[in-house]
Amino acid sequence: QVQLVESGGGLVQPGGSLRLSCAASKSIFSINAMGWYRQAPGKQRELVADITSGGTTNYADSVKGRFTISRDIAKNTVYLQMNSLKPEDTAVYYCNAVLLRFAIRSDYWGQGTQVTVSS
Repeated sequence: QVQLVESGGGLVQPGGSLRLSCAASKSIFSINAMGWYRQAPGKQRELVADITSGGTTNYADSVKGRFTISRDIAKNTVYLQMNSLKPEDTAVYYCNAVLLRFAIRSDYWGQGTQVTVSS
């Protein structure tokens, strides 16, 4: 089991920046991957970025060069730095943790944090 607590959402103008945080209830070394997904109204949830326990990162094409996923191992926390925000980045952002045990995947989710990009 993994509990995830997110923070850092809010309202920002186009071109602005926000940093999201996701604190995990256990060592992130024991979590196979952590990431951020987002869901806009009327759309499916989509992967934004993720990072494996080995530190490999992956980004959606729509955020490459603008968003950066990182982690603080000592704090069991993963961050999403979002720069050059656009109105189309508006969504509820969810932290995700993946555990793989005996080839069985388990996904855990945070409660979600709203990001609104608007002037």
